[in-house]
Amino acid sequence: MVPQPHSPDPALGRAIRALREERGLTQEGLASASGLTFATVSALERGRTAPMFATVRAIARALDVSMAELGAAIDAQD
Repeated sequence: MVPQPHSPDPALGRAIRALREERGLTQEGLASASGLTFATVSALERGRTAPMFATVRAIARALDVSMAELGAAIDAQD
C-alpha cells in the first residue's frame, strides 16, 4: 500500500512567516538562504503544501532556529 500524503499544516506556515518577519527576511531572502524556490516558500507560508522533513530542516537552518524552536513556534500558532 502506498502511503497517502499528509495534509498541509497551516500552523507551520504561520510559524515560518512569523519567524521570517521577526528576522527581517523577505520570502525571496528565505528562499535563497534555504536553497528553496520562492514558490515553495510562498506555498508553505500559505499552508498550501506539506513539506518533506528535509525542507523543514532547510527552513529552520535558514531561520537560525532549532527544530525544537520551530516546533514550539508551530505550537504557539495553534
